[in-house]
Amino acid sequence: MNETAALPTIVLGMPDPEPAPPPASPGDMLRAFLLAPFQARAWKEFAYLIIAFVLGCIAAAYLFVGFAGGVYSIIVLIGIPVLACVILGGRVWGRIYRVLNAVLLNNPMPEPQPFTYRPGVLGWFRSAYTDRTSWRALLFLLIQCLFGMVLGYGLLVVVAVVGFTALSPIPWALLNPTNVDENGVEHHSMIQFNEYFLDTWPRVLGFAALGVLGCFLLPWLFRFVCWLHGLFALWLLAPTAGDRRVLELQESRRAAVDDSTATLRRLERDLHDGTQARLVSIAMMLGRAEERLASGGDATELIAQARTGSKEALTELRELVRGIHPPALDLGLEAALETLAARCAIPVELRVLLPIRPSPAIEAIAYFSVAEMLTNVVKHAGANRIWVAVLPQGADALAVSVRDNGQGGALQPVERPGETAVAGGLSGLAARARSVDGSLLVDSPVGGPTVVTMVLPVAGP
Repeated sequence: MNETAALPTIVLGMPDPEPAPPPASPGDMLRAFLLAPFQARAWKEFAYLIIAFVLGCIAAAYLFVGFAGGVYSIIVLIGIPVLACVILGGRVWGRIYRVLNAVLLNNPMPEPQPFTYRPGVLGWFRSAYTDRTSWRALLFLLIQCLFGMVLGYGLLVVVAVVGFTALSPIPWALLNPTNVDENGVEHHSMIQFNEYFLDTWPRVLGFAALGVLGCFLLPWLFRFVCWLHGLFALWLLAPTAGDRRVLELQESRRAAVDDSTATLRRLERDLHDGTQARLVSIAMMLGRAEERLASGGDATELIAQARTGSKEALTELRELVRGIHPPALDLGLEAALETLAARCAIPVELRVLLPIRPSPAIEAIAYFSVAEMLTNVVKHAGANRIWVAVLPQGADALAVSVRDNGQGGALQPVERPGETAVAGGLSGLAARARSVDGSLLVDSPVGGPTVVTMVLPVAGP
């Protein structure tokens, strides 16, 4: 197909963002304010603050006893393993706070890399003392000792004062407290401000109204403080960008190794079950032909069968080689995709615009990915038309999109903490894209259309 062929609009890269919600009306804001104390979120955040206060006290003891005891006993060498265990204990504390953030604050975080150590005793100690994840968790723990304890204690005092203020009419009516002013006059009052006594129902109820108002304000105070807690947790307990990059590279390398292993096993099976058996058959035919010629017989038929078998074996070998590196790719990605489009059982409209030719590895990934996506469309989509586009995506990337007018409902991308992955049958394509620092995007609402977009670097990783 030429580059100017008509092509429906295909969204490349990330999907269009959802429209921003309309601004909240005063009625919505008032409703949120009034319902906040009765929502589970406020009580879960209050529970988190109480637990954070208790854990902050325990963490202070842990840091003081652990480091003080380790440093003091280091003169007898016992402190060396003690300090190592105290440092690695930061991972346990980090795990506890990540669980609390996920359960009570709805703030899940990905797990950091597991602790790995060098071989030998000295290697283990060196790894323990230089474990960055443990040190970041201990820094978070130190912040919690100050932040969780001090601020938590202040919040508990505020909650107690607000609760007492809101319920003050009950003890005022039941206990009948009295206060005496400087003139010796008794007042039926439990609270006084200088010479102002709360000794009448209007005054007591007005004072209690301030406590009730405070009850509606407390959830928003909890929310702000918990937001600060979550901010520190994301900063110190979640993997850094470098850590996530290492995990992605490890996953990409694992996917690439698995893919190459599967390819080698398939080639070994095809060679063993197909080509090797055919070559053995050819060798036997030639042997029988040699025997007939030696005895003066006619071996023309056997030689003809061997020649036919050799041609079939060469055809099978070409097919195997094509599975490794399609010959059409020697002419470029556009020519290879034209070959795929021509072989597809459903009409395919192709558009390719590549100012710069990608590297051979990227061309191979794009070719095999398009081949797999076309196969999926033919088998599962119920479509009668396919559009394939290969267009530049910025200065150093290309976007390969396959769109069909089928029934849709394909598996959607799944969000995991800190990363994006694709589930189901598209996971192989996603792993193939990640192996070269690319990405895969699926947009397939029920009823169609389905658009699968793979973004790949032009020059490879």
